[in-house]
This record gives sequence, C-alpha cells and structure tokens, in this order.
Amino acid sequence: MFRTFFLLLALTLILLGAGLVIGGVMGMTVALIFMFCINFFSYWYSDTLILRLYRAHRTEDEGLNEIVKKLAKEAGIPVPKIYVVPSDIPNAFATGRNPEHGAVAVTQGLTSLSRKEMEAVIAHEISHIKNRDTLIQTVAATIAGAISYLAMIGYWSLFAGNRRDGNNLLLGVVLIAIFAPLAATIVKLAISRRREYAADHDAAIITRDPKSLASALRKITDVAKHKPVQGSSATSHLWIVNPFKQDWFTGLFSTHPPISKRVMKLERLSGKTGGE
Repeated sequence: MFRTFFLLLALTLILLGAGLVIGGVMGMTVALIFMFCINFFSYWYSDTLILRLYRAHRTEDEGLNEIVKKLAKEAGIPVPKIYVVPSDIPNAFATGRNPEHGAVAVTQGLTSLSRKEMEAVIAHEISHIKNRDTLIQTVAATIAGAISYLAMIGYWSLFAGNRRDGNNLLLGVVLIAIFAPLAATIVKLAISRRREYAADHDAAIITRDPKSLASALRKITDVAKHKPVQGSSATSHLWIVNPFKQDWFTGLFSTHPPISKRVMKLERLSGKTGGE
C-alpha cells in the first residue's frame, strides 16, 4: 500500500509540475484545483457512470447472489451489489468508492465457466473492493487523464505565440507535452498491475482454490482474443482481463500483467496451499 501511495504522489507531482511549467504558480494552482474537482466527481459518481456505460442491471439471480454473499463473508466485507452486463463474453469488474458501496458486475458470458471458476473470478473482484482498489485505480486514472489534458494545452500553446516567453519555456512545454503523459501512463499502469497481482493472491486465499482462478483467466483471455468487447479502453483497468482488442503496441501499455505471469504465480500458490 505504501508503494501505491508513493506512485499516486508521483502522479500528483507530475500534474503540478505540468501546471507550473505551462502557467507558472497560477498554472500549478489551477492544476491542483482541477485535480480536486475531478477526484471529487470520480469519488461520488464514477461507479454509476461505469455501470451505465456497460448497461449493467441489478440481478436477483439466486446462484450469483449466493456466491457473492459467501465470498463477501469470507473476505469480511459488506455484501456488494451484483450487476449483470448484457454480453456473452466472459468477464467481470468491480466498482464503488469503498466496501460499504461496492458493486460487482459480471457479464452474462461468465456463467459459461464452471461454478468454481465463477467463484474465483468474483473473489478477485471482491478482493479489489476489500483493498479499496476501485477507488485507488479511479483516482490514478483520473489524475493521469488530467495530466494528458494539461499536456494537450501545453502542446497547443506552442502555436499560440508562447515562443516569445523564451527558449526555456518552450523546451519545458515540449518536455511536458511529450513526456508527462508517458510518465503518467507508466505510473498508472504500475499501480494497476500491482493491484491485479494482489487481487489474484487474495482471491486464491479466499476461495482456497488458486487453480480455478488460473483456469478462468486462461479461458477469459482466450475468448477476449477472438471476441474483444466494444467499449471504452479507458476502463480496461477495471476488468479482470483486458477485454479490448490489443496488438503488440497497445500490449506495451497494458493495464494488466501478462496472463502467463498471473497464472504462474497462482500455480505456485497452489503448490504452497495444496489447492486441488
């Protein structure tokens, strides 16, 4: 958690630095206010927006609710609300600002997996809620987005006569426009990947069945390769497996660790715990 805190701090400093270079002290102040405003909005409304984006609806499915209740009890958190996304592609994500307002969304296609695999996937999402990853990742994505927005302003300012302010400012704006978004993306990915490994580990502990999660990850990944989801790639960090189309370039900036490494860690954990 301390590493995650310092990564979030790094994102904040990049944002303030971008504001300082582009607009001086006033620019840094505006960047700080901007950051507080968008984080306030994200804290209260991001879960509602995400669920609406994927047309998720509450479900009274007894099987799903039974699984969620059992796993929430094992994790020691309030029972999250359960939503279903109308998609035949197996996947799931968690959202909510804290465990008291958590929600788990699963696609209709997730029911194509075995019950143990479904439990493992839902346990992964419940682990995100328990560890407050849903809030951390939302904040990280929001700050990174704000940095990219400021960088875009800096880029366009190059064509608005800012050259008269001197070569140093020009160089600073160029560096901010090029490297700030890249640095922000790298930090955001570092946060997201660390939390995925942690959620895999915690899910395996909750279910006492690391192999089922490893099996589910393989199956979901295989389907995602052939049938990517239609939606906003900005939300890719929410899903247990990135559901969007990827190539070698986008793979470099994936919000998730390689599936092979996640599976390897789970298989090692299975050996330690004696999971079947």
